[in-house]
Amino acid sequence: MPESRLSFKEMCARYDVTPRTLRYYEYIELLTPDREGRARLYGAREQARMTLIMRGRRFGFALEDIRQWLLIYEKEGTRAQMQTWITLADRQMLELAEQRRQLDETMAELQRLRDETAASLG
Repeated sequence: MPESRLSFKEMCARYDVTPRTLRYYEYIELLTPDREGRARLYGAREQARMTLIMRGRRFGFALEDIRQWLLIYEKEGTRAQMQTWITLADRQMLELAEQRRQLDETMAELQRLRDETAASLG
């Protein structure tokens, strides 16, 4: 049974991205679809990569970090990729914790100002 390949339009729909986003991912070499004439076709490899890209974006990773991480698999294999993933995940967890701290601080200040304003109204 031949592998399931998706068209450009189907990839956009499946991964809920705009055509511009999908073209950009190709431009920066995150994806390399097969081409048949002017049509782009995305096989299992590209679909798996897109799943990883979308997951990485959800966790807040920069596209360049995702690109480098995907390259490690191509050049060094799964173990090296997993080791790099741990390092990237640790770094991102620290970044997210700092963002949470800043958000908590901002929300506390906003609440304080809101309460002061409400109190001044009597």
